[in-house]
Amino acid sequence: MLPTTFVRNSISATLAAVLCAMGMAAQAQSMGDRAEALNMRLVGYSDLQGRSAYQPIIHRQGDRYIAYVGHHAGRHMNPLTGREEGNGTSILDVTDPANPQLLFHIPGSDLLGDESEAQMVRACSGSDLPQGRDGAEYLLRAVGSAGHEIWDVTRPEAPEIISLIGPEAGLVDTHKNWWECETGIAYLVSGVPDWATRRMTQVYDLSNPAEPRFIRNFGLPGQQPGDPRQEEMAEYDLHGPIAVGNRIYFGYGTFLNGVIQIVDREKLLRGNPAEADPFEPTDANLEYPVITTMYTGPRLGAHTAFPVLGMDIPEFAENTEGRTRDMLLVVGESLRNECTENRQMMYMVDITDETKPWPVANFQVPEESGDFCERGGRFGTHSSSESFDPVYYGKVVILAYFNAGVRAVDIRDPFSPKEIGYFIPPTTENTTQRCIRVDGEEQCKTAIQTNNVEFDDRGYIYAADRANTGLHIVELTGSAREAADLP
Repeated sequence: MLPTTFVRNSISATLAAVLCAMGMAAQAQSMGDRAEALNMRLVGYSDLQGRSAYQPIIHRQGDRYIAYVGHHAGRHMNPLTGREEGNGTSILDVTDPANPQLLFHIPGSDLLGDESEAQMVRACSGSDLPQGRDGAEYLLRAVGSAGHEIWDVTRPEAPEIISLIGPEAGLVDTHKNWWECETGIAYLVSGVPDWATRRMTQVYDLSNPAEPRFIRNFGLPGQQPGDPRQEEMAEYDLHGPIAVGNRIYFGYGTFLNGVIQIVDREKLLRGNPAEADPFEPTDANLEYPVITTMYTGPRLGAHTAFPVLGMDIPEFAENTEGRTRDMLLVVGESLRNECTENRQMMYMVDITDETKPWPVANFQVPEESGDFCERGGRFGTHSSSESFDPVYYGKVVILAYFNAGVRAVDIRDPFSPKEIGYFIPPTTENTTQRCIRVDGEEQCKTAIQTNNVEFDDRGYIYAADRANTGLHIVELTGSAREAADLP
């Protein structure tokens, strides 16, 4: 971790100096007090029509790079249509990252009315899906209690809905899905009536996006309908799964009572052959595909559980054993403003032996490096990048750190992760306030709330802001660029 004095000095540049370094692309943004940066440079910006943003993904469509951005609940004017629309999904062409173009805004589901939202998005190309249409592009999005929608976004300027999952079941909530493009299997995060938790897993076959096929429901033992342990197990909400190879990594409990689960994918999809109904939600069937379950502790969350596999550790190069390790990067979510909570951070968990996971390191931003507890809003981790693209995978992880902005962390030595860069965007006229109560009075401050981050295969980093500031596109510079082996 960088010395505190170095971090303080690095963020003391004036607004004019930062703008000069960032170039003309940044000047279109209505700047607040200042932007702060170390080994990162602002490339492009979109205000996203002033909508609160959650998750961005970047999908290669032919020779175009298209960003799909999910939004929290709310309503804003869409200048493209001249109408006020419920927050849904913004579609931008970011082929030229310095000049992102908003192509379309898909409103949130009409079933939700004023609570319109579509926080989560995933995309697959028809040429990758087993039964997809060659040349087509598809978008999966979660729309709160309205369920899950699949859109044809072959022409991102004119998307068309093709299927809907969930309204007939009366889902309580939906959240961060995972979609395997090469198989079509999707792990949908849903709140199914009669289950203890508001979010668990529904497995679907979306190899033909127009005809979703249900496979099974899945959750922690004790969450299934009618189980006497439901009250005890209700607090373990699933946040999201990530699948790679024959493993699925689940993170439950974003803020408290985190649970990390490693599951055998094939066993999950085939079910328990020892039972008459291999998918019935019994303890035996829910435990059958599980390799390990690890409880993080009562004050720690498991918002994101991202596998970083096959890491060759330079420090161990001369060792006869243990030179290559599998790691699970675990991130908890900060939920309360101005540090009125337990600190959330990033952890590295050694899962080389999957049955015996062991935490080996952590990373956090020192509070005093930016007086972050006093700035307003949340301070602490929210999520990490989730791309397996080799441009950063296994070398650098990008973290969303709320009022501490975007942080780039070198994980090549997973036992000693080190920060190599950061970018804290300036506030704008769109940035909304965050409040706490002090001595019975409401105290509000305006602060950046970088919520989710992702990168594309060119190395550009996309940061979505929860406090309505917009989407920032940044790139690594200097020694951070060297650490990632970027040209």
